[in-house]
Amino acid sequence: MKNLRKFTLIELLIVLIILGLLASLVAPKMFGKVDQSKVKTAVLQMELLSTALDAFRLDTGSYPNQLNELRSSSAKNWQGPYLSKKLPLDPWGNAYVYRNEDPYVLMSLGKDGAPGGEELDADIFFENE
Repeated sequence: MKNLRKFTLIELLIVLIILGLLASLVAPKMFGKVDQSKVKTAVLQMELLSTALDAFRLDTGSYPNQLNELRSSSAKNWQGPYLSKKLPLDPWGNAYVYRNEDPYVLMSLGKDGAPGGEELDADIFFENE
């Protein structure tokens, strides 16, 4: 029992400092990956919405005026719902922007939820080809 060695306060502080330094190096890279995965999720969700929009057009002859028409509509020859669940929100909790133009516009407003912006706040457009 007399030979048991205990950690001193200095040794514990050194270990905590080393762990803090390691965390400060690793954390930014990990959080950057989370943000990039949200951008990829937005693109994938817009591809899903685009497929549903195309199916709507094939059945009815035109694109819907609003995205919620993918779930219920009174359009002639409508054979939906074209989405099995409710309309998804973008990864930041905002509704996707849809405008029935030629071609239609489908986009996410990015992290800030406002038009424009840079980097993660930039708008993400789905190209309808």
